[in-house]
Amino acid sequence: MPSGSVLIVEDESMILLDIETSLREAGFEVIAVLKGLEAIATFDREPERVAALLTDIRLGDGPTGWDVARHLRAANPTMPVIYMSGDGADDWPSLGVPNSLMITKPFVMPQIITGLATLLNQQGVDQLPASE
Repeated sequence: MPSGSVLIVEDESMILLDIETSLREAGFEVIAVLKGLEAIATFDREPERVAALLTDIRLGDGPTGWDVARHLRAANPTMPVIYMSGDGADDWPSLGVPNSLMITKPFVMPQIITGLATLLNQQGVDQLPASE
């Protein structure tokens, strides 16, 4: 798995804590934030530190999860992105970044862990040099 942290953006603190704890227990490094602006600022300070994004769609005031993902993908076009939402799945084809995943709430943590591992592993394979 590539080195770096999973940036989690979730505006409900109890859900954020649950996800953060589960991912840490699964061996992931985690950066957890509550707002879209905070996620963008965290990424912009140290973009090389973030290996993947896990974001809710609706984040209260400020940028949405869609916005956060587009911002991160502008800097890193292959960044793994997983959206979590109770009501945004219908908008995912038009507003989500390409090659992302949508996991509908309520979910179980193995869905998130499997999705992250799959995307991170694909990214690692995609970045290997082509054999001659």
